[in-house]
Amino acid sequence: MSLPDSKPSPGIAAWRCEFQHSADEQAFLRHHLATTHGQLRVTLVICTLVYLGFNITDIVWLGYSSQTALLAGVRVAVAIAAMGGILMLRRWPDSIGTTQLVASMAELAGGAGFLLITALRSEEFALHAISMAIIIIVFYIYIPNRLLYSAPIAALSTLGFVLLAAGLGNLRPVELGTIATMLALTNLFGYVAAARYQLLLRHEYTAQNVLKNLSVRDPLTGCYNRRYLHQQLLETEISRAQRYQLSLTVIMCDLDHFKLVNDRYGHHGGDAVLQHFARLMQALTRDGIDSVVRYGGEEFLLILPETDLAGGELLAQRLRLALSAQPIAYGDQEISATASFGVASINFAQCSSSAHTNMITAADDMLYAAKNSGRNRVCSRQLG
Repeated sequence: MSLPDSKPSPGIAAWRCEFQHSADEQAFLRHHLATTHGQLRVTLVICTLVYLGFNITDIVWLGYSSQTALLAGVRVAVAIAAMGGILMLRRWPDSIGTTQLVASMAELAGGAGFLLITALRSEEFALHAISMAIIIIVFYIYIPNRLLYSAPIAALSTLGFVLLAAGLGNLRPVELGTIATMLALTNLFGYVAAARYQLLLRHEYTAQNVLKNLSVRDPLTGCYNRRYLHQQLLETEISRAQRYQLSLTVIMCDLDHFKLVNDRYGHHGGDAVLQHFARLMQALTRDGIDSVVRYGGEEFLLILPETDLAGGELLAQRLRLALSAQPIAYGDQEISATASFGVASINFAQCSSSAHTNMITAADDMLYAAKNSGRNRVCSRQLG
């Protein structure tokens, strides 16, 4: 079972508008992947229709000629590149890299195609400058791509346009300077708008993660809470074990004589023991696979996918020995603690599909058997 991060996401690199750690950035991109695909497909379709539609203006300005046919060929090539991008998205719907590649290819094809059209219709650079400004905005805002990719492509397209205007536009220096300034400002404002949008998305994602963790985790120990256990976690692991005919083991843990700890050291001392025990369980279980749940008070539940009874017993013994072997530091005092463990396991390849219905109850029964037989021990039971 994949564990949601219990910590807030780390900082965001402001200059590239991405999370500083690649794992957090990849998680963010995957979270938004379906939305990104939808936005990208819509943008590619609209841009394709616009590119093809402007073929009418070519005919109006130039009439029917070989130059018009060449312009039409350029527009069709850009449209084919856009449609190819949509097909790539359908072929690899789960690939973040493919999504970014399609977005970058669309920007490169759109920019290169427009520059070629501009070169073929060099008498209209003032009008082309307006279109270039619109294309820059599309690159920054409407094509969902990394800002690290969009900004250089937009800047290079702008530079190419200005060079074409200087070489082919027959413009006065003041006109060329005005166009260059306008496009530079369009790049600047486009970058600022895109940066704000990207930062806003990541701050929103971070806030959602914080709220999600608050809803599914115990604030004192950082373990999952009982509500999340019953709403999603347990059923998910049982369904997975049933589907693939795997073993599933749960361990019910309870700190021995915890009331005496609270009476002697106060509730802050009790909290220190709970936090220490939670850290110990999280350290000895498999990150991203096993789950640690604060079941209530001083009781914890471990869910161990793909683990048989012997594996559960071994882990319970390791936890029992590790907890009892070292006192817990609390200020200038040390608190000794032990725990009892009840283990219940199911092998879904050999048992009935209904055997899991009393799994936690069986682990709880084994826990009380451990307590009744002297505490600081492990009792176990195979179900089914």
